[in-house]
Formats: sequence, structure tokens, C-alpha cells
Amino acid sequence: MAFTLYHNPRCSKSRQALELLETRDVSITVRRYLDEPLDHQELTALLAALGMTPRQLLRTGEDAYKELELANPALDDATLIQAMLDHPRLMERPILSDGSKAVVGRPPERVLELL
Repeated sequence: MAFTLYHNPRCSKSRQALELLETRDVSITVRRYLDEPLDHQELTALLAALGMTPRQLLRTGEDAYKELELANPALDDATLIQAMLDHPRLMERPILSDGSKAVVGRPPERVLELL
């Protein structure tokens, strides 16, 4: 089975998840989503695989979250998705996906649930 890890190498949790997968000799494609951002179709497919709403995938501690006032409950999903497309740092990480299912690696050991 092919897996994709949406990875930020500057994030300790993301590095830990990658290490867990590498020690199990799992075949993965590492996608540095900050260098190669997702497009609208990829992000909506990933949300569906995660079974999450856009609001659930947002990193609320990011500066952009505050600057864009994304805590506003009146904002719709399309607005939140566009914010993540424009500011990929807003997307929670790491995420492991097999194409049909995905899991956020918080804690990093959660990625093992998909294996």
C-alpha cells in the first residue's frame, strides 16, 4: 500500500512520525506541503479522508489564524479551505494518508493506526 506523509521537517511531531514510519520500513512518499502546497481538490479530498471539517484541521496557534480572524464562527468551510490554501502553515500536521483514509499524527504514534 502506498502512503503519503504530509510533512513539515521543522515540526518535531512531524519528524517523529516520519521516524516511526521509517523504522517500520513503510513505503511512503514524503510531501513537504509548505514547499509543495496542496491544491483545492487535494485539500478537500484529504479532509474527506480524514473525516474532518476544515475548522478541525486548522492550527489555531498560527499567526495567520489570528490575523485572518479564523476563529469567527460565521466563516464558512470554503473560506477556511481558502485560508489553508493561501497559508499552508494553518494545516495541522503531520498527516498520513493512503488515498482513501488519513490520520493526523497528533500524537505521532497515531500514524501507525493507518498501517
